[in-house]
Amino acid sequence: MAEGIFSLSETVAVIALTLGSSSFVVAQQSDPPHHVSLTEAIQQAQTNEPIFAAALAAQRSTKIDSYLAKAALLPSVTYHNQMLYTQPNGQTNQGGQVGAQASPIFIANNAIHEYTSQASINETIGLKQLADAQVVGANSARANAELEIARRGLVSTVVALYYTVATAEEKRKVQQEAFQEARDFTDLTQKREAAREIAHADVVKAELQQQQKQRDLADAIIIANKSRLELAVLLFPDPRTVYTTDSPGAPPALPTRDEVDRLASANNPEIRSALADLSATNAGVKSAKLAYLPDLALNFTYGIDAPQFAKRGPDQVKNLGYSVSGTLDIPMWDWFSTQKRVKQSEIRRDAAKVTLTAAQRRLIATLEESYAEAATARDQLDLLDQSVRTANESLRLTKLRYTAGEATALEVVDAQNAYLTAQTSQADGLTRFETALAALQVLIGSL
Repeated sequence: MAEGIFSLSETVAVIALTLGSSSFVVAQQSDPPHHVSLTEAIQQAQTNEPIFAAALAAQRSTKIDSYLAKAALLPSVTYHNQMLYTQPNGQTNQGGQVGAQASPIFIANNAIHEYTSQASINETIGLKQLADAQVVGANSARANAELEIARRGLVSTVVALYYTVATAEEKRKVQQEAFQEARDFTDLTQKREAAREIAHADVVKAELQQQQKQRDLADAIIIANKSRLELAVLLFPDPRTVYTTDSPGAPPALPTRDEVDRLASANNPEIRSALADLSATNAGVKSAKLAYLPDLALNFTYGIDAPQFAKRGPDQVKNLGYSVSGTLDIPMWDWFSTQKRVKQSEIRRDAAKVTLTAAQRRLIATLEESYAEAATARDQLDLLDQSVRTANESLRLTKLRYTAGEATALEVVDAQNAYLTAQTSQADGLTRFETALAALQVLIGSL
């Protein structure tokens, strides 16, 4: 893959040279191209792809929500400080701590001067709060599964683009060889025509073949650069960055079907997401039903609430002290709002059950499809290699027969096209297998 890498400016130049223009010069690379492995491509895409970034942000946010829900179950502590002055009404009363004192003009206030400095501890005890915490915990688990779904989807996209780049580059090389082959055949026919061994029709046929291969090579260069740009968008700040990728190596063996089934059942994020959604909806039903039960609120307050900001008032009256209160709120009537919330949560739970069973069925079908695709693509690789060897031998023999005057130019052109088709199919077949294998690995969680 290192050789034959073209930038955008080089693409125009190469096409111009291919079409016979001498006014263009291929630009030389000032810096060596950056090599990108598949693992590095996946890592870089995870930092640049916005959908994956959104899923990661959602997962981190639900983690914080889970912490906040658990913290809400614990007592809260507030240190309250206040100074209150109320205009006197000109009278005195005996409601003060010691003796008579001036009465405030507002009856809601206790004294003209009132200072509050108190630590207040509050705790609400209710089963509904526990159920709400379970809902948030299940939502956090679902967000984790959704993040894994987004990651695997991104991996599938990167793998497909990565091997598309390799295939496009291989096809460009094949088209380059085909163009050179067509040009050599044109030279041969021109020499034989000059020697009066063939008719001019053979030269015309060879020239038409050469012109077609020129156009095919130009298209192959454009397609190769387009595929490189598509992948570069996910990898680099500047998509025009010149880089190389690894060519597909020797095809590895497929995992056994039992191993695939075992790993897929244990590592499938769609199933985990559906299970977490069902857990969240079950907890939601429980939370809605527990709203029928009362809540117990406890409060402990320690500090000062007195006309003087001091530990002791006149005649050594104690200002510093504590109070304890407990409140039991029993729901009595809410116009069937709780009943409707229970019904609403049960509807969501039933839908989550359907989603779970659908995800299980889809997993079974996807496993069958992916494994069959990978196995078929693997089995066809040997046939494609054999086809390339056979087509190459056919082209060689046909050219020998043409040189000996036993074959026509049309037969040579057909043999050239058959060889080109076999090479192109071989490149597509290898990419098909690598992509199918990667999809299977993503499905079982090994990639």
